[in-house]
Amino acid sequence: MPRPSFRLGAVGDTDLRLLRVFRTVVERGGFAQAEAELNVTRAAISLSIADLEKRLGLRLCRRGRAGFALTDEGRRVYDALVRLLTGVETFRAEVHAIHARLTGELAIGLIDNLVTMPRMRVTNALTALKRRGPGVSIRIRMAPPSDVEQGVLDGRLHVGVIPELRRLQGLDYHALYQEEAHLYCAAAHPLFARQEESIGADDIAAADAVMPAHAPAEEIAPLLHRLTSTATATDREGVAFLILTGLYVGFLPDHVAAKWVGEGRMRAIRPDLTGYRTRYAVITRKGGRPNMVLDTFMEEVARSPEC
Repeated sequence: MPRPSFRLGAVGDTDLRLLRVFRTVVERGGFAQAEAELNVTRAAISLSIADLEKRLGLRLCRRGRAGFALTDEGRRVYDALVRLLTGVETFRAEVHAIHARLTGELAIGLIDNLVTMPRMRVTNALTALKRRGPGVSIRIRMAPPSDVEQGVLDGRLHVGVIPELRRLQGLDYHALYQEEAHLYCAAAHPLFARQEESIGADDIAAADAVMPAHAPAEEIAPLLHRLTSTATATDREGVAFLILTGLYVGFLPDHVAAKWVGEGRMRAIRPDLTGYRTRYAVITRKGGRPNMVLDTFMEEVARSPEC
């Protein structure tokens, strides 16, 4: 009489667990011998084998007073199982090897003067990425925020770091840190030598000021409107150049100004009135293709907490 038709469905985690129990029983020569390795009772092993037989629709072994013995079907299933689990282990080893041979390129867009940030999250993430994948090539492009955004959107850049002046629909934003900034003047400027309490809002408004050429963050816009704009700069290095002439006041991040402040060449003007914070984010393209190098970089960025 022909055996009823049988079709094995997808092999899932439960099947693999039962198959591993079966393999241990076979290789140890019986239920009793497999107890210690599996760390379960003989009764639990028996139930697992019975469940596996039901799932496969086959009698795999005989157990009883005569001892444990495989059926012909059980022997064939065992041989197929060895090939299956060997394939699983080979797959796992090959995936680990892929991670071990992390290669490719990371194209990252940055705005100017982030390197002096006290919390070096980007630098540290690049260090960790290179250590995990010595063959990874890193390409950095310095550009204004709008160019970094466009580069990530059109795929020329994998990732960017920009101030959160706005949010574009095609980008994902990952909080990075906050940057503190104040209004600064140089040692040759008339406000430099004045006592802090003697400098009023009118004195600040009357001074020639250098303005950023790009759209300002919401936090700084009200402060900029109070200044007398007579110069512009496309980046913060340009702002610093003009401040150091002694003819202009301008806003700089504190970490950028710290070098000149330490040398006595620059000071913040009325930090109680002119301070503001800017949020920075790492941006990636929404729906971008999987990229192990980028994913690894983002993992390393996430290892340090937001601030």
